[in-house]
Amino acid sequence: MTTPQLTRHRFLRSAACGFGGLALSGLMNETARAASPLAVRAPHFTPRAKRMIFIFLAGAPSQGDLFAPKPHISKRHGMAIDSPVGDDGQLRVGVAQFLPMAPIAPIRPRGQSGMMISDLLPSLANVADELCMLRAVVADNKAHAPAALQFLTGHIAEARPSMGAWFSYGLGTENKNLPGFITIHPPADGRVHGAGFLPAIHQGTPLRVPRKEGELAITDLRDPDATPDVQRRRLDYLQNINQRLLNRVQGDSQMEGIIESFELAFRMQTETPELVDLSSASKTTQELYGIDGSATDVNGRACLMARRLSEAGVRFVQVTIGGWDHHVDIRNSLPRSCAGADKPVAGLIRDLKQRGLLEDTLVMVSGEFGRTYWSQDLSGTSPIEKHGREHQQESFCTLLAGGGVKPGYVHGETDDFGYRPIQGRVHLHDLHATVLHLMGINHEQLTYPHLGRDYRLTDVYGRVEHEFLV
Repeated sequence: MTTPQLTRHRFLRSAACGFGGLALSGLMNETARAASPLAVRAPHFTPRAKRMIFIFLAGAPSQGDLFAPKPHISKRHGMAIDSPVGDDGQLRVGVAQFLPMAPIAPIRPRGQSGMMISDLLPSLANVADELCMLRAVVADNKAHAPAALQFLTGHIAEARPSMGAWFSYGLGTENKNLPGFITIHPPADGRVHGAGFLPAIHQGTPLRVPRKEGELAITDLRDPDATPDVQRRRLDYLQNINQRLLNRVQGDSQMEGIIESFELAFRMQTETPELVDLSSASKTTQELYGIDGSATDVNGRACLMARRLSEAGVRFVQVTIGGWDHHVDIRNSLPRSCAGADKPVAGLIRDLKQRGLLEDTLVMVSGEFGRTYWSQDLSGTSPIEKHGREHQQESFCTLLAGGGVKPGYVHGETDDFGYRPIQGRVHLHDLHATVLHLMGINHEQLTYPHLGRDYRLTDVYGRVEHEFLV
């Protein structure tokens, strides 16, 4: 396609997918957009969900130990089998022989749906009938960093806009005093919550759970040595200088983002402290999330913050819970990871349900990939009781709840080895297309021009998976 044809094609598409005069396409009127880059914008069609909370289990939980037992594996526990991966040329570190490993704890049917959930997750088991379990999700890379990038940005290597940034760009925030995307305890790699080539105002605002008296949840949000009036005068002076520079260079997305972020930070001073101060939460609520000083305390506080921020109008809230990378001694390490996350995540779902928010709040819980059903012995000499599990991007489990997905529903299945999908395969591009659809967005129309072409979260792939939607 020649350049003139491409330009005309983009123009016609932009006109076709516009809504309210402000299209989600990259040819949106940037002058109008700059006036209020976080203003609420109408979706393409009626959404099932108004907001999304993503619980990222960084490190990759073992689906074979938690959600999807395989009788073929359990019967052959500790007995060498032929490689189920075939001659794919992939390096399997620490796997000298393929030793099937049975689940480390019983996995039982739960609720009326009979969804299979481990004894290690008793609180999630009690909300099984609210969950939609995808058991054949597929990623494209077995290393943590690129896999996390793909899950959170749609690409394994480039600094693309993160999922939350796309939601903020496409739909704005429902609260003018809060950003469209907040990430609680974000991973060290800033790309996974960055804005990429989108305007910088849409990048995730990092937030942490205060660990001691006087510690701020958001760094440098408040100047203790200046009154609000003094801060306002300082900010006006600084913004005037920035705007003069911006006028001189005639457009700079990073500078525009800085200007807008300064204004947003000033407004956040009035609303954020109340939302992140959990001392006002009732005893019942704190118990629901496991806020009691035990192993669940920090994650419980993070999940309660996520509910509050989401309810207050933040479009996309991400909570990262690390510690799921179990290459060795999974029998002792996985229970600890589960103990710290089970009650907070289930508490979030229960809390949303009882407040009437789950119906239009989409909750997603997942790692960047899964783990093998056969064991891994990095030492090469330890007994199987001390083994861990290797990475597996070929198939893994993702949990959804609320926001238009079928409750108490299991979608997808893998082969006898828990390795390759045999039905209900959902690639990450398909998952992204589907969650955008639930938020009222056509994934093919949420685009932004960059380096001569239009980009989107799903790149040139993705299909909406209607099978597990209400």
